[in-house]
Amino acid sequence: MNNEMMGGLYRRDFMKLGAMGVGGVSASGWMNVLAGHAAETQAKHKSCILLYMSGGPSHKDTFDLKPDSDGAGEFKPISTNVSGIQISEHFPKFAKWMHKSALLRGMSTGEGAHARASYFLHTGYKEGQGGLTYPSLGAIASMETGNPDLPIPNFVTINGGKSYGSGYLGSKHQPLAITDASKGVSNLNALVGDNQFNSRVSLLNEMEKAFLKDYSSEAGAAHQTTYQRAVTMMKSAQARAFDISGEPANLRSEYGSGKFGEGCILARRLIETGVRFVEVNLGGWDTHENNFERVKSLSAQVDAGMSTLISDLNQRGLLDSTLIVWMGDFGRTPKINQRGTKPGRDHYPKAWTSVMVGGGIKGGQVIGKTDKQGATVEERPISTIDFMSTACSVLGIDYTKQVQTPIGRPIRLVEKGANPIKELLA
Repeated sequence: MNNEMMGGLYRRDFMKLGAMGVGGVSASGWMNVLAGHAAETQAKHKSCILLYMSGGPSHKDTFDLKPDSDGAGEFKPISTNVSGIQISEHFPKFAKWMHKSALLRGMSTGEGAHARASYFLHTGYKEGQGGLTYPSLGAIASMETGNPDLPIPNFVTINGGKSYGSGYLGSKHQPLAITDASKGVSNLNALVGDNQFNSRVSLLNEMEKAFLKDYSSEAGAAHQTTYQRAVTMMKSAQARAFDISGEPANLRSEYGSGKFGEGCILARRLIETGVRFVEVNLGGWDTHENNFERVKSLSAQVDAGMSTLISDLNQRGLLDSTLIVWMGDFGRTPKINQRGTKPGRDHYPKAWTSVMVGGGIKGGQVIGKTDKQGATVEERPISTIDFMSTACSVLGIDYTKQVQTPIGRPIRLVEKGANPIKELLA
């Protein structure tokens, strides 16, 4: 388990619970049973895997290839399995899944600073707006489509990054954060027997209740929720989903050997188990210098991890019920800069590309169009709230719904004025 906060649960808290004692659960064929159950239930409740590219990928060097006005640009376009749609040569595996995918080339989102852009794209609200901390899409999915009986959280983040959490929705929908998919969640196995563990948990519950009776507070309630979540997860068979070590070597190789590929494997396992929202982070896209070499390397990681994830979900009957989203903070400037020793691109939220795959969307299409330099959106601009309302619609969430903040203030899940991309909705 990571050294940081795990959806409100700190490592030291998990170690305390581990010391109370509960044995690891093992059962032959448990994953197949869970996967079958997930395939049946997700017809009603779709899941989402967000592949977040921290730093902001260059749209012109990935999914909207166009030469710079000064002739710069090192990558060649290749054809996909959908006639007329081309992408970077460094996504040959993904090119075979274009029929299940949509390229949103009309993204135009306004925020050009990393932290503000990431917050905006995760929540649909600008940071500081209305004096609230807003829930991310993952927390919204947990609240609206999550299984309350699932013994592990309905929202999981992998590989660090600034994923944002549940905001005013509270600790119940806070994400479980995994910093290293290969290590999963440690401290799940207790150090004492079941009877002693249960006795200690009962004592802890009594102490928590007594404390909250005398000192009722939001922080105290969140602390109690954290421990209850941990205890439930420690006793569950579903927690075995966090262990990717048993995955076949050849499949792990197809996903790629790095942290991103391992994160995609874990994401698939969690979706099989019934988790509603998983975010996998891949940083390094802030290519102010050495843009072309860095984008080439990062694209190779994405091509292996994302393409194998699509194939894997498809083979298991889960692709049509699992929306995969690929996006970053923003795009990159149409013209390169020469400030460093090697050419780079700067922040550019005015025109860029995100990708949606699976989830029952109408694939094999491009939504939006930029000009010949990739500098301006000429057709079907897509704002942040357009994007958020589309993702919600695909997942079966009413984006117009109003929810109450802890102080009784009604807030819409997505702001008024959103224009969902109806061309995607089957």
